[in-house]
Amino acid sequence: MFDRFRKNRDKLKGFSSENEPESTVVVEDTSYEPQKEELPKIENKPVEQVKIPEPIEQFSMSQPTEDIGIRSLMDKRTKLEEAIDYVGLLIKNLKDKRTKLEKSIEDESVDIKNLKEKLMKVGQYIDEEKQGIKVLQQKRTVVEKEADDVGVIINNLREKLMSIDSIVNEEGSKIEKFKESRPKSESSL
Repeated sequence: MFDRFRKNRDKLKGFSSENEPESTVVVEDTSYEPQKEELPKIENKPVEQVKIPEPIEQFSMSQPTEDIGIRSLMDKRTKLEEAIDYVGLLIKNLKDKRTKLEKSIEDESVDIKNLKEKLMKVGQYIDEEKQGIKVLQQKRTVVEKEADDVGVIINNLREKLMSIDSIVNEEGSKIEKFKESRPKSESSL
């Protein structure tokens, strides 16, 4: 991502064209402090004064960097790094949210699967109960038929008993009539 900035920086360092000579920017390190041992010994020599024909323009450290736009480039790089950090944080937050959502969905999925299994068991129970009710209905139908058969048998037996009773009553009437019709004299013998 920053390769193009590095290329631009490298171009700026070695910028040359037909009309302009190639120049190099030298940055002086002001943080360097020589130690006492490194200090050169100053000898008292007479100083020659040299006349400078034209005043030489001295450039401060900020001038060359401002002229070629390095400061703004560094500011942009810093802002880009901050933006990348911010985007990275957003991505991390999104990943965390996605992970939480995945966990929630997985939990819900497990709960729904459990409910589905329970409902399937309830459905099986209902099917078994329906089957049991059908069996009971069939048994009840068989028992009702048997009860109807028993009722028919009872009616037949009652009719037979009534016929026997009527026969017994007729025979009893006949015997009584016969006894009454017989002379009394014979009974004294």
